[in-house]
Amino acid sequence: MRYILSFILLFFASGINAQTLSVAQLQTGDLLFQDLDCGDLCDAIESVTQGYEGRNFSHVGMVLVEQDSLWVMESIGTGVHRTELEQFCRRSAHSLTVGRLKPAYTVLIPEAVQFIRQQFGVPYDDEFLYNNGKYYCSELLYDAFKHANQDQPFFQLDPMTYKQPGSDQYFPVWQQYFEERNMPIPEGKPGCNPGGLSRSSKITIIGTINP
Repeated sequence: MRYILSFILLFFASGINAQTLSVAQLQTGDLLFQDLDCGDLCDAIESVTQGYEGRNFSHVGMVLVEQDSLWVMESIGTGVHRTELEQFCRRSAHSLTVGRLKPAYTVLIPEAVQFIRQQFGVPYDDEFLYNNGKYYCSELLYDAFKHANQDQPFFQLDPMTYKQPGSDQYFPVWQQYFEERNMPIPEGKPGCNPGGLSRSSKITIIGTINP
């Protein structure tokens, strides 16, 4: 009987991550991981970054529940801003994956939210260089939680790569991208990505939301 009970508990525990959530279950501080369909650039991002359970993620934002409205704070397009959740969901036909900070870390959320508010209007970091006064999506969250964590790293920075997996060749789309910006490819520079954040030990993947 003990073994049967253990199996049942294991079954339900493993099923938590697979559940479909309603938007009403979202909380301020939840991270929304998104598979954008933006062509070769998104495909290149997803091919060199490993997401939770092998999922493809090319964007991430943070939920803000405010006055009965649901927003996503993010850096995309022109820069850092907040977007209505419904508009955020319409960007992709794929389900959103929801990550929630583990209970030991939720105390950081208010300061992280305040930090992001202060960055509204900061330009998008199209150079993908850390600490250059601009933000790409996961970089914004990295700095927000670093700030909230008394300026100590919370998520992890890793060497960035723009090369095709198992090859020394850069993706052609990245070569063109950085040539247009008249800058060298920042291979090996420290950075972060949505896939890496989704696998952080600091969060739990609690389910998905269908668009």
